[in-house]
Amino acid sequence: MNNLFLSCDWGTSSFRLRLVDAYGLKVLAEVSNAEGNASLFQKWKAAGADTDRRTDFYLSFLEENIDKISSEFGKSLDGRPIIISGMASSTVGMQEVPYKELPFSLNGADLKTVHFSATSNFPHPFTLVSGVCSTDDVIRGEEIQLVGCQPDKRIKEQVFIIPGTHSKHVFTVDDKAVGFCTYMTGELFSLLSTQSILATTVEKQGVLADEDNAKSFKQGVLDSFKANLLHAMFWVRTNQLFNKFSKESNYYYLSGLLIGAELKELKGTDKAITLLASGILSESYLCALEALDLTKQVSQKSIDEAIINGHYQLYMLHYQ
Repeated sequence: MNNLFLSCDWGTSSFRLRLVDAYGLKVLAEVSNAEGNASLFQKWKAAGADTDRRTDFYLSFLEENIDKISSEFGKSLDGRPIIISGMASSTVGMQEVPYKELPFSLNGADLKTVHFSATSNFPHPFTLVSGVCSTDDVIRGEEIQLVGCQPDKRIKEQVFIIPGTHSKHVFTVDDKAVGFCTYMTGELFSLLSTQSILATTVEKQGVLADEDNAKSFKQGVLDSFKANLLHAMFWVRTNQLFNKFSKESNYYYLSGLLIGAELKELKGTDKAITLLASGILSESYLCALEALDLTKQVSQKSIDEAIINGHYQLYMLHYQ
């Protein structure tokens, strides 16, 4: 039992808790749901927003899910430490923790953390991990993913692409993260494809691997270099007016246009690139990087594995 710890990835709109065996990082049990920090914050306010008991309010939810893990595992997990990353340390989380300023070490040793001892009401010691800030940007949660990547120390400069609603590009030199940029790619795609005039010209069907969809997606990536994005986005409208693409293919053209705009500054780079993603995001970004002739310098890592390994690194730092 001494080799077990709990890994908690708690985002704005999602919650995932895993019981992990530190020997081999095998996941023994897990629970996930859509009870992110944003919804729990609203429930806390509706319950009276008692500032002194805010952390306890969140811990009661966490305890409910630990009980589910314990039931699945078949043994009590009292005393097992928890590493919590993501939005739990934000203004909508259980307790706000100040950002760590750049740079930060890729082994996670200098990340800002707050440690809590086990109590009779919550019998688990736990560590709350904060995010990182630059002079004009922030990340929260991605820092753990980067620590979990265990970047190759033999490569001096690297770029890590972490796609999502707000995609992140993190730049590293030697064993430190020295900069990052946030791109609102996913959020903008959602707004344009569902709420703008372009919504009537696209339709979410099929998959990227379909020949016509892949072709239109790559065309979108390449077209992002031809004009200002605010102008190029209107081409999605004219594609439909001039019958250049079906609505299905036009959906992928829009996706390629936005992802291409995000990746534009990497065109021609000779730096090693690591794509930290899974599922459709992994497929889309790999396709875009191929269109930009960057495939040879790209490696890929699973985001779930990176989170677990990042939590493991902090577990070893603080509990072993």
